[in-house]
Parts: sequence; structure tokens; C-alpha cells
Amino acid sequence: MGRTQKPYRAEFREQMVALVRAGRTPEELAREFEPSGQTIRNWVEQAAADRGERPGQLTSAELEELTRLRRELHQVKLEREILSKAAAWFARETGTIPSRSRGS
Repeated sequence: MGRTQKPYRAEFREQMVALVRAGRTPEELAREFEPSGQTIRNWVEQAAADRGERPGQLTSAELEELTRLRRELHQVKLEREILSKAAAWFARETGTIPSRSRGS
């Protein structure tokens, strides 16, 4: 299931967070603007984590790095699977079996 709209601009998210800190409720802002109250609450919590106010919660930078590393790991696993299949195919075609050295 994909996203149905483009992500909100960072400036807009920051404005919503500032309005919540100024005393407005996420539900009020949700009625006035497009994002849901829960989305605005999530932004407020993430902003608190980014400022170090929520120990144990990942910052935005850490979340971005985690996402990048997961993508990279997925790509490496796919490449490894392709290489493994190619090596097996080559061994069958040439009648040789490559050594299973663990040094590489």
C-alpha cells in the first residue's frame, strides 16, 4: 500500500509543531489544516526526540540512517543471491565445482 500524497514540507511540519507547543491541540489543527491529529502528534513526538527530550526514541537522522542501511542490506542480499545462483549455474555448465573457501 503506497502513499496517496506527497509528504508535507518540513517547514509546514515545524509550524504545526510550534502551534501545538503554543497551546493548540492536534485535533484543532487537523480540522483547520489537512493532516490528521495523529499525524500532528507524531510530528510533535519526533521533534521532541530530535531535541533529545525523549530518550530511547530514535532521532530523525538515526531513522534516515536506519532506513538507508535496511535498503542497502536488502540490495546486498539480492546481489548475493544472484551471484550464488550464477556460480551454481556456471558450475553445472562447466562441470566444475568451485571450492567453498570462507576466506573471501
